[in-house]
Amino acid sequence: MTRYIAFLRAINVGGHVVKMDYLRQQFESLGFTSVETFIASGNLIFESAAQEAHAIEGTIASQLQAALGYEVATFIRTAAELAEIAHYQPFPPADLQAATLYIAFLAEPLDPAAQEKLMAFRSPVDDFHTHNREIYWLCRVRSSESEFSLAKLEKALRIQATFRNSTTVQKIAATYALPHESNQV
Repeated sequence: MTRYIAFLRAINVGGHVVKMDYLRQQFESLGFTSVETFIASGNLIFESAAQEAHAIEGTIASQLQAALGYEVATFIRTAAELAEIAHYQPFPPADLQAATLYIAFLAEPLDPAAQEKLMAFRSPVDDFHTHNREIYWLCRVRSSESEFSLAKLEKALRIQATFRNSTTVQKIAATYALPHESNQV
């Protein structure tokens, strides 16, 4: 069995209130095991024999749309991938002293044109770095005070994404890390 972490968009934001027990039930109804939630913002940890992450994402998104009545973009990472993401350093440590680092999960890496559009959002307040299927956003003010937002990102790049604070990502990775290098349990 492989341990996966699902990052769901539009859970407990924008008027979409979903109980974590209900989300766990939806995942269990798909045959996933060891289902847990991590804070009430759409982070689910589960195990599955399935090996195709994109297929799992589609299955979960379809199930949740049917159960909740709205689209829930779903982004899957293995425990090993999440550990790598949590330890990746996109900016020098000095830059993080007076800033917050957010991580956006994407379905696919950005192509060069999309990366160029993303970098157009750079400002004295906001900086960005891409690596694999993630965008790292360094925000030097409260995110609500920044001119950048998930909505602007999705509109400009014509993609779906979901952001998590890097502290949350690091806590999930530390809590659900595997005892050895493989992502098999």
